[in-house]
Amino acid sequence: MFGFDEAKNARDEVYSSEPREAKFSHELVAGGAAFEAMKIFEDRQRSEGKAVSHGFAKELLAGIAGAELDKLVETKSMDAIDREKAKRHAKQQAEQMYDQHYGSYDQYDPERSRRHPTMEY
Repeated sequence: MFGFDEAKNARDEVYSSEPREAKFSHELVAGGAAFEAMKIFEDRQRSEGKAVSHGFAKELLAGIAGAELDKLVETKSMDAIDREKAKRHAKQQAEQMYDQHYGSYDQYDPERSRRHPTMEY
């Protein structure tokens, strides 16, 4: 599993490559999708300004991570087995990053917490 910095690097590598340019490991693609899911979740929740429970936040993250992974699979030449492994890893990675950054709070509240510095771009 990646931390925020490693996931950001994975995201940059996977999202900036040309379609079918290289064969990426399912771990790298999952890390990139998980980071992108966290960024999308953060941006969306901060724009709405709504506090949500940890359980609901993790459900949202899992859905976003799965959708991001599906988009990446279309362009990164992954077989069905790697796709399923990557989808599972992306969801786990997104939840791990969420727990790492927000797990000590009662709930996710964009008004009371700062986003991770790697997401400031």
